[in-house]
Formats: sequence, C-alpha cells, structure tokens
Amino acid sequence: MSEYSTQKKKIRLSELHNVLSVLRQNGLHTVCEEARCPNISECMGKKRATFMIMGEGCTRGCRFCAVREYTPSVIDEDEALRVRDAVLSLGIRYVVITSVTRDDLPYGGARYFEKVVNTLRESAPDLKIEILIPDFRGDREAYEIISNLKIDILNHNIEMIKRLYPALRPEADYERSLNLLRYFSERGLFTKSGIMVGLGEDIADLRESFEDLRNVGVRMLTIGQYLRPTLDNIDVVRYYSDEEFEHLKRLAMECGIEYVYSGRFVRSSYSAEEQYKGALR
Repeated sequence: MSEYSTQKKKIRLSELHNVLSVLRQNGLHTVCEEARCPNISECMGKKRATFMIMGEGCTRGCRFCAVREYTPSVIDEDEALRVRDAVLSLGIRYVVITSVTRDDLPYGGARYFEKVVNTLRESAPDLKIEILIPDFRGDREAYEIISNLKIDILNHNIEMIKRLYPALRPEADYERSLNLLRYFSERGLFTKSGIMVGLGEDIADLRESFEDLRNVGVRMLTIGQYLRPTLDNIDVVRYYSDEEFEHLKRLAMECGIEYVYSGRFVRSSYSAEEQYKGALR
C-alpha cells in the first residue's frame, strides 16, 4: 500500500446518505464534496456540512485545490432560502458558510454572504454561524458589508506560508490576507485562520506565519496535512507525523495564538462547533 493511500480516511456511504439527500433536494453545494475533504463521512454522519455558496466554479485556480476553475455560473437568488431549509431540516446548531472565489461579482460576492447570514438569523436566531470568506481582492466595501453581519466567527485561511504563494497561489496575496484578518480583528470579531503543511515549507516559514497571524489578531488556528485531492493537483512534498503536529501546535501557541487545532486530518471547518465551544471555556 502506498504512503499516499494510507493518509486517506475510509468513506462510509451509509453515513453520507441522509445529509446528501437533503443537499440534493435543495440543490446545494458543500466544500466537503467539492474540495474532496477526507473527513466527509465523519462530519456528515454527525449531520454537519460546510455550505458553499455562489456556485461551484471558482475564478481562480490554486494548484492545491480540487474546487474547479471555470466560467462562474449565474447566482441563484433563492440559494439563501435553500441553505436555510437544509439547516433547519438537518437540525444543525452550528453552521459554516463558505464560497468559491468570485472575482467577477461586485464586492466579490459579499452581498450573498449577507443574504445567507441574514436569512439564517431571521429563522434561527440561536444558530451559531461561522463564515469562511475569500479575500474579496482587498475590497474594503466588501469588508464593511461582512463586518456588519451577526456572526460568531470570521474565518479566512492563509492556506500556506508566504514563500509558496507565487508558485501555488499566484492570484492570491499573503499580505492582503493578513490585512483582511487585521481589519476584522480590529472591529472586534473573533478571527480564525488555517494553514496546510506538506507543501515544501520549513519550521522557520511556519514560525513566521504563526507570528504574522498573531500580530493581526487571529485567535484560532487550524493546522492540517495537505493531501493531494486529484492527480491534477501538486504532489505532497512531505507527510508530517502526529508528534510533529503536536510540536506545531505548541509552537503556534508559543507565538501567541490562543486556540490551535493541529493534526493530519484537521481542516478549517472540521469539528468547527467543538473548536468554538473550546474557545468559550
């Protein structure tokens, strides 16, 4: 058995059926499916999913990501209602809303985050809401729209260390992402970010990123192993051991980040509800 195959979790179709049925009935997408997340059966078995709004086509083409890059679709104006219906049908108490990157839309699609969050708040005022947002190309008007939403956690992933951006995320900008996180931290939002390892970084790179995140006010960080989602994506440079993930957790906390979740299968929205509850203790 190859090293690559041993890094994958088993998919239990029975655990997926109920959630997938609700998603299909409502014509919804999840990042769990589109990004080929290794935790999909575990999360959906617990009636959890990260809803991906604004279609399934991304306007960027990051080399590590399984979400497809192609001409973006027309926005479905009823999507917010269908997300609400799915959340209520599944009895979800903590929801994560994310999106593809839509550089073609005004404000990068921030108005659609607004529509979904407001619709959920009207129907489920006690629902905990985390949003995982793109960078909106640094549009401050988009930031203002998002900052007025009633959410519990603002999540934006830097994804990787700074040095790798030109090769792996050429249309993104490391400093832009830090400035976004600083903007929301300064406005009192609970900010969270995520980073992958195994892409060619070293410990000095990671320390720099942890310190950068601390300096812009990020309070929660997820650290996970990059796993090549398709043969079209870049290869894994290195697999980290459990002991190394524990070391990275300690290092991030030593750099001043309050809440750190680190492990092979840790993802930005994996066990997001437990992460949130841990921060409240």
